[in-house]
Amino acid sequence: MPLFQNATFFISAHHLRDLPPASGIEVAFAGRSNAGKSSALNTLANHNRLAFVSKQPGRTQLINFFTLGNDKHLVDLPGYGYAKVPESMRAHWQNVLARYLSERSSLGGLVLVMDSRHPLTPLDRQMLDWFCPSGKPVHVLLTKSDKLSRSEAGLTLSRVRKELIETWGKACSIQLFSSLKKQGVEEAEKVIGKWLFDGDSSALENHIPNTVA
Repeated sequence: MPLFQNATFFISAHHLRDLPPASGIEVAFAGRSNAGKSSALNTLANHNRLAFVSKQPGRTQLINFFTLGNDKHLVDLPGYGYAKVPESMRAHWQNVLARYLSERSSLGGLVLVMDSRHPLTPLDRQMLDWFCPSGKPVHVLLTKSDKLSRSEAGLTLSRVRKELIETWGKACSIQLFSSLKKQGVEEAEKVIGKWLFDGDSSALENHIPNTVA
């Protein structure tokens, strides 16, 4: 059974003051609008509509918490970089995201979703600059990897991995991912599961195959 299959909606927040108490542990998903963030969340949870998916970028405009039980949460952050969002809203979310990523004590790690065809945009780099000084881990999902040839995907993976480690350090890891083809799910589960269930080996063993490298 997928590790996050029991995830259910918990709460939405527009301001930092609306967030639930910073207890337990949470893993946040961030990414440029239309990079496939909500689709990745849905794929990992084996749920078609856990996170809202739209063909129109910029629709995720709240911080959405999904509970896994036992004070553990997945957090869907607003997509960033959509040009048609009003300037006032863009400024609001820039401030909220910067403070959430740098100050949230219960945040155990960041899953940064990038379109494999357009990785490491200036805004992706900004997110890494906000979060990485915390010393907490980052896992990059290069989504829509099915759109690339095998050789293109491999070259992109190597290039982005090299820059991540050289610029932001060894706390960064990376993989290819495709929601359409359900590729990379077990690899992502293993990384994120360790953040959420560290010390709870039974939770991981019950969900993640021992064959995952």
